[in-house]
Amino acid sequence: MFPYLTKLFWVLFSPLSVIVILLVAGFGLSFSRFRRLSRWLTGLAIVLLFAVCATNVGALAIRPLERQFPIVAEPAQIAGIVVLGGGMDGELNGANRGWELNRFGDRFVEALRLALRHPEAKVLIAGGIAILSEARETEAAAGARFFEAFGIAPGRLLLDDRSRNTEENAAFSRALARPQAGETWVLVTSAFHMPRAMGLFRRAGFDVMPWPTDYFTAGTEGLAFNPESASDNLAVASVAAREWTGLVGYYLSGKIDQILPGP
Repeated sequence: MFPYLTKLFWVLFSPLSVIVILLVAGFGLSFSRFRRLSRWLTGLAIVLLFAVCATNVGALAIRPLERQFPIVAEPAQIAGIVVLGGGMDGELNGANRGWELNRFGDRFVEALRLALRHPEAKVLIAGGIAILSEARETEAAAGARFFEAFGIAPGRLLLDDRSRNTEENAAFSRALARPQAGETWVLVTSAFHMPRAMGLFRRAGFDVMPWPTDYFTAGTEGLAFNPESASDNLAVASVAAREWTGLVGYYLSGKIDQILPGP
């Protein structure tokens, strides 16, 4: 039930959804005796729209997430690489039998680089079909085609094709990997997503080394007016809002031990 609730919550309360709800409510109230409230709601919607589209507040919100787990030196030996789903377009892959990468596709590129450098390492692809997704196949299946096309032997691949969210990624990955004492397993996911992923993997009892990728920020940004990149600004703000909402939700439900897990 929890995965469905989180998806439904996000559909209703993403930044763009909130703006639309405020505008609709403001328009509806303009025909009633609550015209003053109507103006306040409409004004708030305009302010939010300006903030998320014309400024880089999204980058400022996502920056602390990305800097929580800094890049570390590559270990000499790696027993396994866990790459989390979310980096492929499941609907296109299912239709075309390919491996279309999306904005977060660096996860798979970096996991491939590590796999080529460490031929002894297993590669665990964690990605079923997300809730409310129209994908025709699991991301694990498309990911397997991706790695095999670049020379990774099928025998090295472990496929988690059941998980629907990060909590299930962690639990199912541990069951598949069966990590042994002293082994080094690397977790590859987007930098902004690493705090939540690490918190959930720790709760699942899977000790992994964070390997962040897919950065949105350089770490030195200040507040800036940037209207020419409105769609990008909105996209980053949406990712930031979703991730912070996920962290708070997982913490309040007792699924992670801290709101912002760290090293």
